[in-house]
Amino acid sequence: MPSNCAKIIAMNKQILLFSMAALLANTSTVLTNAPALAAGKVEDNKNGNSKPAKLALKTAAQKSTADFYKFKARALDGQEIALDKYKGDVVLIVNTASECGFTPQYQGLEELNKKYATRGLRVLGFPCNQFGGQEPGDSKAIASFCHKNYGVDFQMFEKIDVNGDKADPLYHYLTSATGNAPIKWNFTKFLIDRKGKIVKRFESNVTPKEISTDIEKQL
Repeated sequence: MPSNCAKIIAMNKQILLFSMAALLANTSTVLTNAPALAAGKVEDNKNGNSKPAKLALKTAAQKSTADFYKFKARALDGQEIALDKYKGDVVLIVNTASECGFTPQYQGLEELNKKYATRGLRVLGFPCNQFGGQEPGDSKAIASFCHKNYGVDFQMFEKIDVNGDKADPLYHYLTSATGNAPIKWNFTKFLIDRKGKIVKRFESNVTPKEISTDIEKQL
């Protein structure tokens, strides 16, 4: 019996030594690859080739880019429009209101529409009543106001929420993709390139004329 116990103890010691050796080998591999990891590379264990760590980030960015086109929105006339309709276009998205101090920006937005539409710019307006109750009307009233006062000819959509639990999924995407900052006021703008990537966010006080240079870079 004592002899058997000695054998079992010896075997356990041997297993423990093998385990420690394997652990040290893995630690050595990590330490050996540390410079590559610091340089932004990861090791392909199958063939030893280094791959850029940015690859995963690029894949995630491509997915995020494609996300814009999955949304749908309902126009003022009730027609549902899939945003993949705008693939290949440069898109400017704006939350609008009829009784706001920034409402005259409708004129500048329509000027952008007229100037760049033939080159692929699409202006999309989304009325919202969350800021000071400055968009109280229904779709018919909004359409009449925009046409009568500013000759708006770009695409306008039904009134939505842009912040909070009831925020439209499109705006949840736009804000989450640009740092999770909520929309501060009416006439916040998002510029999206021809591949669906959000290029830049402009706050309410930035006029349509002031963003024309950024638009031209995308056309």
